[in-house]
Amino acid sequence: MPSEATYKYLDPVALSRLKNLSLAAKLVAEGFFAGLHKSPHKGFSIEFAEHREYTPGMDPRHVDWRVLGRSDKLYVKQYEEETSLRCYLLVDKSASMGYKSEGAAMSKLEYASYLAATLAYLTAFQHDAAGLITFDNRIRDQIPARQGPGHMRLLMEKLEHTQAGAETSLSKVFHELAESLKRRAMVVILSDLFDDTDELISALKHFRHKKHEVIVFQILDPAELDFPFDDVTRIEDMETSREITSDPRAFRKAYLDELNKFLDAVRLGCRASNIDYTTARTDQRFDQFLGGYLARRQALLR
Repeated sequence: MPSEATYKYLDPVALSRLKNLSLAAKLVAEGFFAGLHKSPHKGFSIEFAEHREYTPGMDPRHVDWRVLGRSDKLYVKQYEEETSLRCYLLVDKSASMGYKSEGAAMSKLEYASYLAATLAYLTAFQHDAAGLITFDNRIRDQIPARQGPGHMRLLMEKLEHTQAGAETSLSKVFHELAESLKRRAMVVILSDLFDDTDELISALKHFRHKKHEVIVFQILDPAELDFPFDDVTRIEDMETSREITSDPRAFRKAYLDELNKFLDAVRLGCRASNIDYTTARTDQRFDQFLGGYLARRQALLR
């Protein structure tokens, strides 16, 4: 486990606030730890292998009460067929993720990096395996899901050197990743999701077709959600440099109408595919957002 103060995107204060929360799996997936994560395997022998220190979110039915009586410490029994959760953190580093308005403390990419680093830390804390994939119009970095302090250092250093890049091609990248991740895993997507809606939903469904559990954090700047620019007559696309000129009030109304249609379509598409979707605003503290999300998620699993 890396030192909380060593890396840019590991905030010690945030980690202390989130230490009692876990990223537990909702769905049955191959290789998920029995207790904290469900296993789909039935009907084979279960042989005790070792004890594992209890962490919040684990099934209390696996607590070894005899050990508790002797040592006053909580341990759960781990069995031979139990393996770790594999969690892949997919960070969008396209040009639009570099946007930061005056009302935001950081860019969307920085916000995504804080979330990814914290989730990787929490995954390691619960003895599971975290991997990192960064992408724009293609996959840029792909670090497999593993455990250990050295692996965590690699993830943190990669996040620190990640910068906004080229245009977005989400659906192409997601289809490619859905085919390349051969074993079932938890896939956490951190992106503004700016892509064609139908193609985006189809690509997200591809992950579910491959039996992965999918969590989507749509990260947006407050200016993108509220559009406070009453005097704007010219808009430039960050990824294509294309400019649009329009009456400010008419443009604002049309923009907000289209944005709300897009957000509703993504939300409904995710819900229909049993994909966990939520929106994150970069003017909200990332630890407050993540803490609220994880608490709600844990409550649903009880």
